[in-house]
Amino acid sequence: MRPITRDRGLTLVELAIAILVLSIGTIAAMRGLDHATRTAAGAEARALAQIAVRNRAEELRLLGPDASLPETVTLDGRAVTLDEDRTVTAGGLVRLTLTARVPGAAGAQLVVYLDPGPRG
Repeated sequence: MRPITRDRGLTLVELAIAILVLSIGTIAAMRGLDHATRTAAGAEARALAQIAVRNRAEELRLLGPDASLPETVTLDGRAVTLDEDRTVTAGGLVRLTLTARVPGAAGAQLVVYLDPGPRG
């Protein structure tokens, strides 16, 4: 006669532990997906701010550092606020620190040196 073994199938405790482990894995995956989505949205805003600040630097290079330009521009339907901080270097160049901010998101900063134009 053979001994009776109980190795067939899963017990209720084993099943509950397996469900718990799978649930924890699923929650971790969902949190990772949520974080990736928020990071991607921030990257888009940062890219818009970088484009705006580079455009402003080019406008000031073409029009001169004293050009009157709007403080807010619209890119891809989003308002981007631009700030300029001007100082004159010992060599006579204009040092512009340009900062672009997208409301509720990241921004970008760029420092450019411009010739002040013809000297009198």
